[in-house]
Amino acid sequence: MNRKQLNILVGLVLVVGGLGLILYNKQASSWSAGDSAVGGKLMPDLPINDVAQIAITQGITNLNLFKKEDLWRVQERWDYPANFANIGELLRKLWELETVQSVTVGPSQLGRLELLPPNQGAGSGIRVDLKDKAGKTVRSILLGKKYLRESEDSSPMGGGGYPVGRYVMVESTDSTAKPSVWVISDPLSQAEAKPEGWLNKDFFKVEKVRSVSVTSAESTNSWKVFREKEGGDLILGDVQEGEEFDKSKASGVGYLLSSPSFNDIVAPEKNSAETGMDNPLIAEIETFDNFIYTIKVGRPTDEDNYHMNVSVKADIATERTPAEDEKPEDKERLDKEFNENRDKLIEKLKKEQSIEKWNYLVSKWTIDALLKERKDFFAEKKEATETDSPAAPPNLQFPDVGVPPPLPQ
Repeated sequence: MNRKQLNILVGLVLVVGGLGLILYNKQASSWSAGDSAVGGKLMPDLPINDVAQIAITQGITNLNLFKKEDLWRVQERWDYPANFANIGELLRKLWELETVQSVTVGPSQLGRLELLPPNQGAGSGIRVDLKDKAGKTVRSILLGKKYLRESEDSSPMGGGGYPVGRYVMVESTDSTAKPSVWVISDPLSQAEAKPEGWLNKDFFKVEKVRSVSVTSAESTNSWKVFREKEGGDLILGDVQEGEEFDKSKASGVGYLLSSPSFNDIVAPEKNSAETGMDNPLIAEIETFDNFIYTIKVGRPTDEDNYHMNVSVKADIATERTPAEDEKPEDKERLDKEFNENRDKLIEKLKKEQSIEKWNYLVSKWTIDALLKERKDFFAEKKEATETDSPAAPPNLQFPDVGVPPPLPQ
């Protein structure tokens, strides 16, 4: 190799090296610019106190949560009260979310991360719009594919991963800026357009059952149980001769609807003949606090959920009747306890009467005790067996001794 060729080779090395250095610096600069906000808040300028509406779009399903008279409601469930705890948790998470990593992707790669706009089939994300009371969108975020981490005990066949984060795309408040794609450390699994999941499931609560009477379409299936004192055993009314009431089979009735819930709300316009509410099973429950609950149960759905309606009334004493031997020093304490309990019952009645206008879908397990038939309270009759039958007389065998000889004359 002569000197001229050597100079040319050295020059090429310098040019290639210089280009590589320039490209490296450019990529590093780009990465650094993208990662400058890593560890910071995803939406630092989110005006969380101004949010009065939340719209979630998932595929073709829309969910709208809105605040009315300081109460959040679910529009797709006929303005039924929403679960404020769930809404508050979502807003708090969105406000506190910190970025883990920035992601540089082209438009053709957004579907792989499920960051396409809703209604675009596979690869679509979940759009969350946060709005003010006037309906103006203050921030929007598109939730994409969840980031999974394999668990230590996952099987070799896979499927052992669990979500630890999510790809998201935040629309900038600057209309000229491109949206940013980030990985966050929370999968935000609750952000789904399922109206039934956002309902306030804080239902009514039956306490201190005194009596339960059930009127069925079949009169032979109607029954009533009652207890004479609080905490006592339930007794079946009108027991007939030959019937043996089994109190253990009525014990569950004493705790029915003590902590009920529901799965969904039924459309108000739904035909009563279709739901069975035109000829329902009717239960009346009285408590020792003088509350009376009237429960109407219709037909079950294919998922074994029953249509149900509840109405509540109560006779709450407004004044306390002192005992004849009550001591003056006890009066103030007893009056205070009475007033506190009275106020508690009044608040309970007001809350439970607010749910009367709705028809609900409840699980069979919730109302199972009301579906009992009268015969279900009786002890099972013991079937006769061979050992219970009277013993047959023994089959005695007598020897053949013949005819005795005539007696001597």
